[in-house]
Amino acid sequence: MKTSTEIGSTAAFTGMEKAVELVAKAGFDCWDFSLFGMATYSWSKRERVYVGDPLEQRDTALKLAQTLRKTGESLGITCNQSHAPFPVSCEPIRECLPLALECTAEAGGKICVIHPDNNKNAAENAAMYKELLPYAHEYGVMIATENMWNWDNETDQATSAACSDGKSFTEHIDIVNDPFLVACVDVGHAEMKGLGTTAADMIKELGHRVKALHLHDNDKWHDDHALPFTKKIDYAPVICALKQIGYAGEFTLETNLAKVERTDVFDGLKKMSQAAKRLAEMFCS
Repeated sequence: MKTSTEIGSTAAFTGMEKAVELVAKAGFDCWDFSLFGMATYSWSKRERVYVGDPLEQRDTALKLAQTLRKTGESLGITCNQSHAPFPVSCEPIRECLPLALECTAEAGGKICVIHPDNNKNAAENAAMYKELLPYAHEYGVMIATENMWNWDNETDQATSAACSDGKSFTEHIDIVNDPFLVACVDVGHAEMKGLGTTAADMIKELGHRVKALHLHDNDKWHDDHALPFTKKIDYAPVICALKQIGYAGEFTLETNLAKVERTDVFDGLKKMSQAAKRLAEMFCS
């Protein structure tokens, strides 16, 4: 069972190419291509902003993807998946999604996580995914939708959103009915207070649809993106559920490096790699 981690939080300290290098040296088998720089969103202005990231332009984005692929492969690791920019409710961000799929293919990834619109139902989100599926087929990259959440300020807890429970998640995939639309279960999201869900139950309900994971920990209230085994999520039932459905994908961390207690970047990545390997070993035992 291979392990992976997103490179975005590492790249914030080192840059993308160095991030892939350090992820390999820390002991991961794969890397997850963070594509957020392709279309940066200002949550205060509620619009896309341009920051001069090389991912903003197609030529430089594809060149970066190719460079990262070569860097990883020279060190014995491959790109297993990517994460497209969000929120997709912003039209200029949604326009970048075909490029996200193309860059994923150039990097060697097989899955691109593309959020649903939090506030749309399965039929409404299906329209977006159906528009993207021709690109997915062309590039040989599956689209993975993800379980999301909204926040209720009055109750100070998460509240429902697209795919936030097993029924909604399953409906989002089945209504499209294409093998190139699959599920990425975000374990931390599924364990947030207010949603009434568990990651294990969600995985079992989705079954064969689960092809990717986002693994991190939290206080079972907030979306902390902490290192697994450092907060309150019990991973034993999660692993049991993954075994039950015959999960065959990678164990991909979406832990934020900035939240890992560490002496330096590499020390943090080694701790992340150890946590990922512990999860993989639990699965294989």
